[in-house]
Amino acid sequence: MIGTGSIAKRHIRNLRSLYPKANIVCVSSSGRKITASDVGATSTSNSIEDAILKKPDFAIIASPSNFHLIHASKFIILKIPILIEKPISANYAELSKFKFDRKKDKIAVGYNLRFMPSAKSVKQIIESNALGKISTVSAEVGQYLPDWRPGSDYRKGVSAQKKLGGGALLELSHELDYLNWLFGRFTEVFAITSNSKILEIDVEDNVDALMTNKNGTIFHLHLDFLQRSPCRYFKAVGEKGTLTWNLLNNEVSFHECQGTSKVIYSNPYYDWNEMYLDQLRTFELFTKGQADFESGINSSIEVMRLIEAIRLSNSQRSWVNLEEII
Repeated sequence: MIGTGSIAKRHIRNLRSLYPKANIVCVSSSGRKITASDVGATSTSNSIEDAILKKPDFAIIASPSNFHLIHASKFIILKIPILIEKPISANYAELSKFKFDRKKDKIAVGYNLRFMPSAKSVKQIIESNALGKISTVSAEVGQYLPDWRPGSDYRKGVSAQKKLGGGALLELSHELDYLNWLFGRFTEVFAITSNSKILEIDVEDNVDALMTNKNGTIFHLHLDFLQRSPCRYFKAVGEKGTLTWNLLNNEVSFHECQGTSKVIYSNPYYDWNEMYLDQLRTFELFTKGQADFESGINSSIEVMRLIEAIRLSNSQRSWVNLEEII
């Protein structure tokens, strides 16, 4: 485990639950001295190189995003499977310097929303063509950043600092990933990112984007660190009806043209840790060649391409063609 933050600790707890006899070695991404009890691991190493000498079966990279590729490369060169926490990197340009084999290297990226049963339900409905031709899609996520981890100074966290790869665009890139997963690549984007100055941070806390794909569908995307009442919502408007997915309530509904509606999936008591456990189970099988891991290198590069297009559109104040981002 590379990293000692909240997501690293969650992974360690889940690994100990799934594999009680495993030796989970933790390395601080900043190089500071840690003890196993600090993070719940079974042992620690002073460096990644020292940890590699223990011959790990796989590694999880949970360091700040601007260190992801630096840390990942140390394992990839030795063909050790890795799960990289999202996003795969802090910027698109880094990927061109990253040496890997897209077909042979076992690299997974932690876009865990894909493992929610409600997410799979949404994908199944869209792929069944139950909506008919889809004209517009909306995706929104927002939550007040100081409420994310009560008891700690949010301004010192990764999410709030540019130098650590923070900002709403990277931290909330789950929405970009699931839109790509559900609908494929986008063709054009027009976006505005901004810093409201409300939170005293040096990264964007607001992102609004219009996007299109080859089918002519229009997508509305909104990400923010500001909403005092958390919101996470998806809506697809089709010729045969409207599909809604409330991620916080974990409910999927289909609204038909006649005004009737039916709940397709609902589990308000869903344990959110289950998607992390399912992700680890699938990753283990993936490392053994017994399963695919859908959010891998290719899909994660597409997320970074879209992030690059959003940043470019914001700076140019113009539409950006994603095909021109190589």
